[in-house]
Amino acid sequence: MRIIFLGTGTSMGVPVIACGCKACKSVDSHDRRMRTSALIQTNDGKNILIDIGPDFRTQMLRHDVSHLDAILITHSHRDHVGGLDDIRAFNYIQRSPMQLYGNQEALDMIRHDYHYIFEPHEYEGLPEAYLNYLTGNDMFEAAGHTIVPIKAMHKTLPVLGYRIGNLVYITDANHIEPTELDKVKGCDTLVLNALRKERHFSHFSLPEALQIISQVGPRQAFLTHISHDMGLSADVQPMLPDHVRLAWDGLEADVR
Repeated sequence: MRIIFLGTGTSMGVPVIACGCKACKSVDSHDRRMRTSALIQTNDGKNILIDIGPDFRTQMLRHDVSHLDAILITHSHRDHVGGLDDIRAFNYIQRSPMQLYGNQEALDMIRHDYHYIFEPHEYEGLPEAYLNYLTGNDMFEAAGHTIVPIKAMHKTLPVLGYRIGNLVYITDANHIEPTELDKVKGCDTLVLNALRKERHFSHFSLPEALQIISQVGPRQAFLTHISHDMGLSADVQPMLPDHVRLAWDGLEADVR
């Protein structure tokens, strides 16, 4: 299995419009971040997308993605679902609705915000999607693979992380109950959000993310959903343990 980091930035991306900080002015490609999303390529050739933000079209073209088998939604904030309209191309090529998976809060919001997808219509050019509601408690199947949902909180908003085999992906969280963290333990690869060095009210900070990584003990860990407040990648990476990396757009990693 392989994970491709399509985007590793926050809701405003990096660089941030009109910002003159060092991270936003950096010419290092590791500091240029689209909105957070990842593509999981399984050993049997399936493509599973995690989140579909506003940069979805660019990300698909950049990585020459020819098919998508399922989309896992962590939550319904616009930087994680804002690219949904562009599934139309895959609908046309694959001749089938896109399978979306998420909790009730996320999928209800998608049904509301993208109501034209789900209302009866005769126009063939509209996107097509099927909503698969998850409780967050039970394993489910997507694209022929068993997936374990992991409940977390994004301040007061319930979000879902996902475990696919030995890969765990959690973003936009600032609290995970011990019982849910037990689902993470034993994984090979952990992806976790780390917004900045300082504490934040709705996202893990760098110290908080490192503490969780230490508790879980994965072979390798990657930090995502990184803001310009984190600073330059070249300055932050040397501060991290050897098995922990700041993810960057385009990074690919194999999962054992």
